[in-house]
Amino acid sequence: MSEGNEKTTLDLDTGFLRSRRGIVKVAETVSLFVAFVCFAVASAPKYITATVLEFLVTSLLLLLYLLRLNKKLTFFFWPLVDVFNSVFAAVYLTVLSLTVLTSYTFTGSLVGGVVCLLMVGLLFVDGYMLFNNITFNMQRSQTQNQVN
Repeated sequence: MSEGNEKTTLDLDTGFLRSRRGIVKVAETVSLFVAFVCFAVASAPKYITATVLEFLVTSLLLLLYLLRLNKKLTFFFWPLVDVFNSVFAAVYLTVLSLTVLTSYTFTGSLVGGVVCLLMVGLLFVDGYMLFNNITFNMQRSQTQNQVN
């Protein structure tokens, strides 16, 4: 074989899926999809748009971590991007779900609002776990000693 025939493969980080953060990310993605389906059944386009947008962002972050692209694309500090996404999405989905719950007309909207409230809890847990892992101006060994 010649040296020019190198294959590049994407490594799947299956350990991420088994970690607490991975489980929370998958749970976020699934619950956003359930909320989307509920709002689609209730024919509520303004709520569909919000859940699809956050579903896409969460799915892309899940793929980023799953394919280890966060190690290759270093122009962003991905954990901080993920924390900001979690916090802003939690606030936005809180307002959205409270709006839905106070003015629902179909059962699908009610279920979608409740699922969005559960999603807010998952987003806060995700943001908290990420924020605890972020190190500011400390070496990695110092932060690992603090965790242990």
